Amino acid sequence: MGYAQLVIGPAGSGKSTYCSSLYEHCETIGRTMHVVNLDPAAEIFNYPVAMDIRELVSLEDVMEELKLGPNGGLMYCMEYLEDSLHDWVDEELENYRDDDYLIFDCPGQIELFTHVPVLKNFVEHLKQKNFNVCVVYLLDSQFITDVTKFISGCMSSLAAMIQLELPHVNILSKMDLLQDKSNIDDYLNPEPRTLLAELNQRMGPQYAKLNKALIEMVGEYGMVNFIPINLRKEKSIQYVLSQIDVCIQFGEDADVKIKDDDEDFGDDGPGL
Repeated sequence: MGYAQLVIGPAGSGKSTYCSSLYEHCETIGRTMHVVNLDPAAEIFNYPVAMDIRELVSLEDVMEELKLGPNGGLMYCMEYLEDSLHDWVDEELENYRDDDYLIFDCPGQIELFTHVPVLKNFVEHLKQKNFNVCVVYLLDSQFITDVTKFISGCMSSLAAMIQLELPHVNILSKMDLLQDKSNIDDYLNPEPRTLLAELNQRMGPQYAKLNKALIEMVGEYGMVNFIPINLRKEKSIQYVLSQIDVCIQFGEDADVKIKDDDEDFGDDGPGL
């Protein structure tokens, strides 16, 4: 059985940086991972690329030959990938053993993980190839500086959860760039009434019922939760990785100890 992370999130949320940091961390602790580039627009990589969609289709050629813009060209490339699941993808996957661990670095076009079926069909194909797959959804930590941004990010994550129907780990990225961390707990462990009051203050009275429904979905039903990550701290990376490993049942026969005491992770959470 193989293992895989599907790393998604809005453009600029730090997906490629997360992949490279995770690769370096695993290299340091003697653990093997392979990073796959699924972004046909990517040009610079800080990790060895194990598989590269650009070997299958060129975004520049698609834009030039079909007279498409960047977004339309990228969507064409992803649909071409979908059409090549039983050809190029299968051939590339043959290079890996049953117990290999792959990280798929995906483009940031939100439609890919909200309503376009490309990634859904891609992960279904991985599951047919006996891969345990977990979605890793990255959201910029700046989204917790404002309640309206936070709810927007939660809804985007929830749309991906519904569309992909996979184990889901939501990560707040770029925590090292967040200046004020005093209100982190307000969003990591949100109090529905507090969020609702703040949201009602920011929006007009005509949105009161909508605000209540959104807050109930996010807070009271626990549909969306986030784990903060600081890529400058190895303990933070290890903590997030351990959570993902549990989701995909990686190393379930090994004794895994997740440290959660203040001495290891500090008062602000897992290695922040």
